[in-house]
Amino acid sequence: MLEVCLLGSGGMMPLPRRWLTALMTRYNGSSLLIDCGEGTQVAIKQKGWSFKPIDVVCFTHFHGDHISGLPGLLLTMGNADRTEPLTLIGPKGLERVVNSLRVIAPELPFELRFVEINGPEQVFEYNGYKITAFRVNHNVPCYGYRLDILRQGRFSPERAREQEIPLRLWNPLQKGQSIEMDGRLYTPDMVLGPPRKGITVTYTTDTRPTESIVRNAAGADLFICEGMYGESDKLDKARENKHMTFTEAACLARDAAVKEMWLTHYSPSLVRPEDYMEAVRAVFENAYPGKDGKSVDLNFEEDE
Repeated sequence: MLEVCLLGSGGMMPLPRRWLTALMTRYNGSSLLIDCGEGTQVAIKQKGWSFKPIDVVCFTHFHGDHISGLPGLLLTMGNADRTEPLTLIGPKGLERVVNSLRVIAPELPFELRFVEINGPEQVFEYNGYKITAFRVNHNVPCYGYRLDILRQGRFSPERAREQEIPLRLWNPLQKGQSIEMDGRLYTPDMVLGPPRKGITVTYTTDTRPTESIVRNAAGADLFICEGMYGESDKLDKARENKHMTFTEAACLARDAAVKEMWLTHYSPSLVRPEDYMEAVRAVFENAYPGKDGKSVDLNFEEDE
């Protein structure tokens, strides 16, 4: 099961009931954060989740509403006696930007590991997450993220018996380990069927519509996409500022054949996003306005 929480749904500046941009996921004891706008650690506390299991923080880009909450989060982690390393992923310049912010958080009891994205697309794997960073179209270098929780094939005791694989090797093979014993190499493919459908969440914000979004959102269980403007007459402004309207986001969701879409990263002037959902659902039916704290538990599909 993958737990997903949209911690903050605001763009540019916070509102009384809307924190700035952040998404948090939890899987198998490891938490991942995408963006860390002002108020992120407060939103985590309000959700009732913990800072401690956060192992990876991904940044879409370095505008303040996406990264200004990081120094406070780092200080809170340090004050909680964290000692495990924290991995930070983001566009080139990540280490320079973060170290500049750390002027107010200079001493931490844990290591920061910087991973700067190279090229238009790059894949990383951490703690069961397959993370695909893909370039989008904003007025500074910016990336979206596709999170995949992969699921291996079903274990077959029958195949294990047919190949006379010792019983004590079944469990490690099922966990994906290869083992050499008595001059014979045993590999997981000897006992596992084809990979089964996993779980996919795609997150993108601060961008115009791009082919890279459709490709990386294809078939996603959940697509979280920026909707800076709900009003149809804001299209020219969206183009000028390299953002999207609700309807443009809905077209991406439709073209990518996602299961569900949440809108996020609203303009401060957009107080009631739900007022514009009728037009959105005329394009893509299973669309919802995101809001702070909106959560879902995504489960693997039942085997037939």
